[in-house]
Amino acid sequence: MRDTTDDLLTMPAAILAGPGETLVIEAPLPRPGPGEVRVRLEGCGVCASNLGPWAGPEWMEYPTAPGGLGHEGWGVIDSIGPEVEGLNIGQRVAVLSQNAYAGYDVAPASAVVPLPPALDGRPFPGEPLGCAMNIFHRAGIRPGDHVAIIGIGFLGALLVQLATQAGARVVAISRRESSRRLADDMGAETTIPMADHWEIIEEARKLTDGRFFDCVIECVGKQWPLDLAAELVRERGRLVIAGFHQDGPRQVNMQLWNWRGMDVINAHERDPAIYVQGIREAVAAVADGRLNPDPLYTHVYPLSRLDEALNDTRDKPGAFVKAWIRYE
Repeated sequence: MRDTTDDLLTMPAAILAGPGETLVIEAPLPRPGPGEVRVRLEGCGVCASNLGPWAGPEWMEYPTAPGGLGHEGWGVIDSIGPEVEGLNIGQRVAVLSQNAYAGYDVAPASAVVPLPPALDGRPFPGEPLGCAMNIFHRAGIRPGDHVAIIGIGFLGALLVQLATQAGARVVAISRRESSRRLADDMGAETTIPMADHWEIIEEARKLTDGRFFDCVIECVGKQWPLDLAAELVRERGRLVIAGFHQDGPRQVNMQLWNWRGMDVINAHERDPAIYVQGIREAVAAVADGRLNPDPLYTHVYPLSRLDEALNDTRDKPGAFVKAWIRYE
């Protein structure tokens, strides 16, 4: 006979009720099915990809599912479904799930990555950390490469660290002074204010003796930074698109792309297995100190202030880099 105890329990969960409006409701506690685990969440990162639905595009349907849009969760396994091996109740994990703006979420066991004791007590939004590792691999950065990274938020700052450790010479281009200081701290050789298009190109020309960059990583997700990125790639160099372009079509200067003979890499992974492998690599890198995301977690909110967290992710007050939701 099926245990129905959980059917009587509820959890706090956020829903997006409409553009710019969140509500916290009591939702049924989810049950793990075959091959699934349930995680009692400690926290969930706030992703800039949420800002599209938050703004109220025509394609969006409201309300969202309980916990919907949250996909950067971590916590402790508290229930295991049938046919799950290698995971245990009480084990602390990062989870690649889709409804993590809630007290609990369920996910396939294959989307759960154990966290070692070295990470106890530390936030670990596995999805964006794994994303950074996968983008870095797709970029193919080698020792001695001259690399430009456009947009120094959470992802850009992680990529500055990874590229620098790989032996690259990194130039960081970002709008905010606080972001440029952050890039310095992460190991960038120099920074350029993201202000005037042609001034940036001329500064890049001087820094590279007219050759431009072996690899340019665009981390903003807007038209102008994409245009700028293409201008900065050397002949037969690599343009890596890491920004999440979700607000409509883009135009590209195909004449320039042809003339430079550049490789264009869309670095967004969609294979869940590769995503999870990136999270595993991020766990190892953070645990042994090769990657340090802790200074980037600048703002923490309770679930009841998810709307404020989303607004701050959009507006970036002060030295904002990354917000996360803490569950009590």
